[in-house]
Formats: sequence, C-alpha cells, structure tokens
Amino acid sequence: MSQINLLPWREEAREQSKKEYLSLLGAVALGAVVLLFAWISFAAASLDNQKQRNAYLESNIAEMDKKVIEISDLKNKKEEMISRMRVIQDLQGTRSDIVKIFDELVRSIPEGAYLSTLDREAGAVKMAGFAESNNRISALMRNLDKSANYQNSNLAKVEQDDRMGSQGSLFNLQIEIESQAASDEVGSQ
Repeated sequence: MSQINLLPWREEAREQSKKEYLSLLGAVALGAVVLLFAWISFAAASLDNQKQRNAYLESNIAEMDKKVIEISDLKNKKEEMISRMRVIQDLQGTRSDIVKIFDELVRSIPEGAYLSTLDREAGAVKMAGFAESNNRISALMRNLDKSANYQNSNLAKVEQDDRMGSQGSLFNLQIEIESQAASDEVGSQ
C-alpha cells in the first residue's frame, strides 16, 4: 500500500506561516516605532536649534536697534552742531557790519531828533522816537536814504507831541538794511 501521510501538515504549515507573519509584523511595527522616535527626536533637536538661532538673531537685532537709535541721535546732534556753527560763523561774519550799521545810524540822526526804541528784525531796523519838528524827521529819512547801509525808509506813524515844543512829533520809522537785503537776494537766487 502506498503511504499516506494523514498528519495535519497543512495546519502546521499555516501555523508556521502565521507565526512568521506575526513576527514579521511585530518587527515592522517595532521598526516603525524606532523610526518614529528617531524622527521626533530629530525634529525636536532641529526645532531647539532653530529656537536658539532665532534667540541669537533677536538679541543681535535688539543690539543693532540700539545702535541705530544711537546713530540717529548722533546725526541729530551733528545737525544741531552744524547749525550752531553756521549761526556763529554768520555772527562772526556780520559782527563788523552791525557796528557799521549803527555807526551810520548815529551819523544820520539830525540834531533835534531822538530815538527812544531801536529794534533790528530780519534785515530791517524799526525805530521810534521824537523830534522837534516834522522837518527833523524828514531830514532823518533823507540821511538814511543817502547812507550806504540803509534803503527804503518807511515812516509808519507821526503824532504831534507837545513835550518837544509846539511842533514836536512822535514817530515810528522802519528802514531796510541794504547789505542784508543784498545777501537775501543772492541767497534766494
């Protein structure tokens, strides 16, 4: 008779293949867990590294912002110093002009005319005073117009005042400083 194997070899083979499948599945799951842990660790390390770089950049940016503020403050101070130097240079340059202007003014005032106030503003001289007569005021205006430093005398107000006699007058007069007007014209062109 032939030999027939009645042992359940198929079931054993199935069991064997099921065990192999489960062990392979467990190995894959274990490998996946290990890879997932490695990926999470790598991502966390990269994130920490990026946070450190960001913190470093933020601290350097804060330092640079402070330096930019200091530089802008220094630029403002520099502009202030330059403007002060210009004012000082202008004053130094016009120091002798002021003396000449007032000397010419004193020489132009006729006898019998007196000044009570004198103001210099933006290229003009405003004066107030009193005179013995209107002729003295006219002589003052003529003398100022003839002078080299003044031009365009303008009589703003004349009032009669008896303190200087029956013909006494109070006056307000404005004249332009010629050298100032010429430099203003040159500067505006």
